[in-house]
Amino acid sequence: MVKKVCMLVSEHPFLDSRIYKREAKSLKKLGYAVTMVVPRKGGYLFDIDGSPIKDKFLEKRFVHEGIEIVTYDYEESRTPLSKVLSPESQWEQGFNNPLTELGVAQDADFYHVHEYLSLFAGIGVKRKLKRKNKSIKLIYDSHELTPDPFDSRNPEQLRKNLKEKLLLMLKETDYVITISHSIKSWFLSQDPSLQVEVIYNSPPLAQGFTPKTFNKNRMVMCYEGNMDYKRGNKSKILTITDICSKSIDFHFKIIGGTRHGDSIQIPEHLKNKIELTGWVDYYAISAHMKNVDVGWIDYEDLKDSLNRSYAMPNKFFSYLNNGVPVVVNRCHEMETFIRSHRCGLVIDKKEATAEDYAKAILYLSQNKALLKTMSINARKVMEDIYSWEKMENRLKSVYDQLSGKEVLYFT
Repeated sequence: MVKKVCMLVSEHPFLDSRIYKREAKSLKKLGYAVTMVVPRKGGYLFDIDGSPIKDKFLEKRFVHEGIEIVTYDYEESRTPLSKVLSPESQWEQGFNNPLTELGVAQDADFYHVHEYLSLFAGIGVKRKLKRKNKSIKLIYDSHELTPDPFDSRNPEQLRKNLKEKLLLMLKETDYVITISHSIKSWFLSQDPSLQVEVIYNSPPLAQGFTPKTFNKNRMVMCYEGNMDYKRGNKSKILTITDICSKSIDFHFKIIGGTRHGDSIQIPEHLKNKIELTGWVDYYAISAHMKNVDVGWIDYEDLKDSLNRSYAMPNKFFSYLNNGVPVVVNRCHEMETFIRSHRCGLVIDKKEATAEDYAKAILYLSQNKALLKTMSINARKVMEDIYSWEKMENRLKSVYDQLSGKEVLYFT
């Protein structure tokens, strides 16, 4: 009999690259029936940049690429899900929310949740189905640490309460998946008995890859993904481009960009130096990377965010997948990876300036042999260890363990 997986989502867009394009599709490929319960905002599903999707996916339930999509109103769920911060004796009130109720209705074998609030919804599903004499497995896919112990935007008492309730929920969680070894270590430091697996934010291995030669004078730096208050600093991009363009034939390529309702204003003298592709199809990213020489990641205010120090974002592996060396400031997890695999350059500062990055780019432009070695290493480490094909084996291993099967594909 085919086992059923239900993914509960409280925040992410339903086409999220990790949740839908990798995990849900992989589980379907592995033979599971997959349902996703996902939020609508203002009556519409929303795209990866936050914009409402008004021309399709309007039904409350539909099947997309073999995966069943069940939708609910985001606004109706927020207040009851926030009951997670109440004493556990009051949690039952919070379980009366659309996400939990639709989850129960799926009557699945596995529930795979992706955020703090969807974990709370999953706890409700597990308890409600237990009362119906059905035992399920609950997987918490922790994309980041919530609460972030360093995030001063949340008062200390709130962070303490969030952590206390997280530890309670973890007692009813059967498996934790996360995105870096540092985050895995954090979970195990809280409860050594937890089962935790790292499944990186890696893309499928880019096909038709051609090794880069770096034999031209032109240098193209790339930023891929969301540009918002904590990622893809717009002013730094402009300053980096301005400085480098005065010394070399330099161009900056932005794949993705600003969130819905935001924009980036490019000064007239830089308009022929900065390319905005806009949001492109997930599977077309590799084609846009063919002329890219260096990938850029910059995480600021590390003292206020353990998540940023521990992050291994999608863009990091997207660069490596396409043989693009990465330039990043001193973030613990990415720094360790780059120094271990020699696939990029780490600015030895937690707070790197645009001038610091420009200096690094100009150095690499004069050391093309080093850039080529980094590129070869980047692609090889994806082929050998980190591609999604390898991560899919880890995902299969998690589900096999929870099913009581012999584990054959652990990597």
